[in-house]
Amino acid sequence: MKKFTVYHIEKEQDQMTIESYLKQVLQYSGRKLQKLTRQKGILLNGKPAFLQKSLKLGDTLSLKQLEDNSYGVVPEMGSVDILYEDKHMLVLDKPAYQLVHPAGQTANGTLANYLAYDLQQRNILAAIRPLHRLDRNTSGCIVFAKDAQSQNLLEQQLKAKTLERTYVALVKGVVEPEAGRIDAPIGKHPSRVNRRAVRENGDAAITDYKTIARYEDASLLELQLLTGRTHQIRVHLAHIGHPILGDGMYGTRSGIIGRQALHAVSIAFTELETQKKMTVEAPLPEDFQEAVAFFARKE
Repeated sequence: MKKFTVYHIEKEQDQMTIESYLKQVLQYSGRKLQKLTRQKGILLNGKPAFLQKSLKLGDTLSLKQLEDNSYGVVPEMGSVDILYEDKHMLVLDKPAYQLVHPAGQTANGTLANYLAYDLQQRNILAAIRPLHRLDRNTSGCIVFAKDAQSQNLLEQQLKAKTLERTYVALVKGVVEPEAGRIDAPIGKHPSRVNRRAVRENGDAAITDYKTIARYEDASLLELQLLTGRTHQIRVHLAHIGHPILGDGMYGTRSGIIGRQALHAVSIAFTELETQKKMTVEAPLPEDFQEAVAFFARKE
């Protein structure tokens, strides 16, 4: 028996074509669209429909669940630290100095490669679907969905801000005020290809922060992302004059820690099966703890 996932069309999707809905809202690839149409996997209000059919408010769109036939990356032996897992998702503790997913010249040794191997050893075939990204040198919590439907539902939580990402950062200087909101749009740097910068014509970016501890010439902050721009926390903290310790891209390198002192300390979300609110935490890694201890000793 075919399994279908049902979506209810809302006001902002009224008059979109099915193709536009699948590409823009559900982020379906062209290859996945072709597979879906070949398998006659699209039903509009219970009847077969074509991609160019227009949607209306109140319609129900049923899509056949396509099973994964590959991991999407090469499985590679390596360790993964699983903080939480159910049949829909995983939360991993990513170590610093590791990419989340193959990119550029790096095809191996990423968290995605290692996760694919772990799933393979447990006879679980699921494409590797990171819900968000962490920079190579940022450690901590990261979410992976196990199937397309779960990914969509988790992305909805992310959009509705019910999936909450909390970070800690050790920054230069004493931050004033002790708590606040950084609301500054972020766009591409005008001259540095791999960097971002606060720009008037950038995308909206909001970061909330509060001070956990103050030292003579540093502050330990807790931060929450209300948006998810590339390098958002790093750019925002540099913008207010308190770059993250060790961040050579937006501040200066440090002899105290060999990377930016930024850690994704927790993820809060609603379990897809039970609808219970869950919070998963990743302990501070050793290098971060040593950096905090260095400043604490100076007091």
